[in-house]
Parts: sequence; C-alpha cells; structure tokens
Amino acid sequence: MAGLLDGVRVLDLGIWRPVPYATQLLAEMGADVLKVEPAGGDPMRVFPQLFAVLNANKRSVVVDLKAPGGADRVLALAAGADAVMEGFRPGVADRLGVGYKAVRAVQPSVVYCSVSGYGATGPMAQVPGHDINYQALSGVLSPRGTKPMAASIPVGDLGAGMTAAMSVVAAVLRARGTGEGEHIDIGIADVLATWTGAVGAIVPRRSPRAMNGMPGYGVYRTADGTLLSLGVLMEDHFWAALCRALGLEGMESVGVVERVQRKEELDALVAGALAAMPAEEALALLEAHDLPVAPILSRSEMLEHEHFRARGTVITEAPGSDVALPALGHPARYAVHPARELGPVPEVDEAAEGSWLAR
Repeated sequence: MAGLLDGVRVLDLGIWRPVPYATQLLAEMGADVLKVEPAGGDPMRVFPQLFAVLNANKRSVVVDLKAPGGADRVLALAAGADAVMEGFRPGVADRLGVGYKAVRAVQPSVVYCSVSGYGATGPMAQVPGHDINYQALSGVLSPRGTKPMAASIPVGDLGAGMTAAMSVVAAVLRARGTGEGEHIDIGIADVLATWTGAVGAIVPRRSPRAMNGMPGYGVYRTADGTLLSLGVLMEDHFWAALCRALGLEGMESVGVVERVQRKEELDALVAGALAAMPAEEALALLEAHDLPVAPILSRSEMLEHEHFRARGTVITEAPGSDVALPALGHPARYAVHPARELGPVPEVDEAAEGSWLAR
C-alpha cells in the first residue's frame, strides 16, 4: 500500500544519527530515500543493528565527494529530488560543492535541510559537539544537587531528527503547491533549548545511569568546582586532540577499541587533568583544540546565552504578544518562509466555529 509520502523523493547526505533518523521517519511514511554514503560507507555501519534501524527501506549509493566528479554525481541525483538533507558542519557542504545554492541551481523548488550541532549562524556555529554538549548548553543537564547525567538515549540527535522530518514535510507540501523551495537550518541545541524552555521549572527526569562508555565523554569537574560536558566519542581525531590539549603523552594513538577496554583508566586521566585547571581555562583550552565541549547551563543561564539569542532561539522582544519574555522560538529556521512571530494568546472559546468552517 502507498504511504503518506508516496512519490516524495529524498536525497540523504547524512551519516551517524540525526539526518538518517529524520530520513528513516520519512521512509517509513512512504518517501523514496536514496542514501549517499561516503567512501567506505556510513561510519554507523560498525553498529549493524543500529544502522539497520536507522536505514531500513532506503536505497544506497557510494559517492566520494572529495574525489573529482563526486559533487557532479550528487547534483545529478539532487535534480530529481524533492528534498535534500545533510548533516555536515556549517559550510562543509558548500565547500564540497553540494550546498544549498549548488543544489537549487539544478532543482529550483528543492527543500534543502541542514542539521548541525549549533545551527548555521551564531557565535557557536563552528563549534564541534555531541549530544551531551547540546544537552549541557540547552539547560537539560542543569545540576540539581547531584552530578548531572546525560539521558540514556541521545535526545538531541533524535529530537533534531524528528524536527527535521516535520519541517521537510511542511516545506515539501508548500513546494508542491507553489513551486517555492526552502532552506531549513536546524541546530540540535536549539531544539533542546526550546524543550527546556517549554518545561520551565519542571525538572527533566534523569537517567539512573550515564550513557557514556568512552573516556572523554561525560561530565567533568574543574578546579573551581564547575562542571563541564565533554563529548569525545569514537572519533580518533578528537581523542588525539584531547590528549594533546591535556598533556596525556603517549595516549594519542590509543584506538577506539582499546579506549573502550581501558575506559576507567583513561577517563581517570582526563578527569584528573581537567580537575587541575579552572573552568574558564579548561574551556578555552579545549575550544582552541576544536574539541566538543560545552558548559553545563541552568535554564536561566541558557536564556541569557549569547548563542541562543543570536540565533533567535531565545526571544527578548515580542510586540503584540502576551507571552512572558524571554521566550523560546520555533526550533527550525526557514530561509524563504520564516516561522510566525509570537502572537497574542487566545481567550477561551474566542473563535467561532463558523470562521473555521468558512475558510
């Protein structure tokens, strides 16, 4: 039987989890999803069961975007797509020749969705990160008397993926009716921030166990008692950079399998090095080495953070609205059809049924 999205074609340039999860949702609703994998395949293939869950009902083609002709192959595929979705760090898709402008040149009505850690704009746009960092910055990990712990599932990745799927469906619906495409910019931290803001003073339920099984992934205390989130996972280049930053001599070349086996030992070295320096120094040092690190903010601190204010995730002015400020905006960014600004809050039963039926 045909699905809700039967006839919709989606080109998936994502790896790991957020974009593949978004396109998996679309595939489950009937979209024809073509997954473009890098040379060697999506790194998530090292986890066969998880890869299967995220990529069932898709088709796959391998294209090396760094090789001559790679971008042309992808653009030829994009010319027949309703939507293109990518999860590179901001600017990378453009450098590879498959950014929004290049795709729009071959498919003017395309819906192009970019998913990144902190979004395509704002002071943290180029900062690397993983789920624990996005949770930290958005106020999800705000400590309440005990050491904060990441959720047992990657709520940022999954939340951003679901937001991306929703946004793409809405934009494709518009494009089908008007011929107008869209460029959607989704920051994982933005999505979590809007969730944190929505619950207000309600404390998120904590997982009884940490999700991290890798040294360098978790919450660490600095010399002044401040807690930082560090998100080094499987990437060898992040681990090597962390070792250089913290002076862990001889540890840079330890591979991912050995890191898992020596997790407690290596994590203790990371924790000890960070415990010897104040938070401001540690943040500056880790950021200078392009590592996924973020401070752990409370909801109130998140509302004041310059990145969320620069992104428009935190709204400080809303003329004509009764919503208390600061407030949280829509989790996605639309270049052509921006989300509505905050408006008035309706009174109980203020709209007559006839006005709805007459539309």
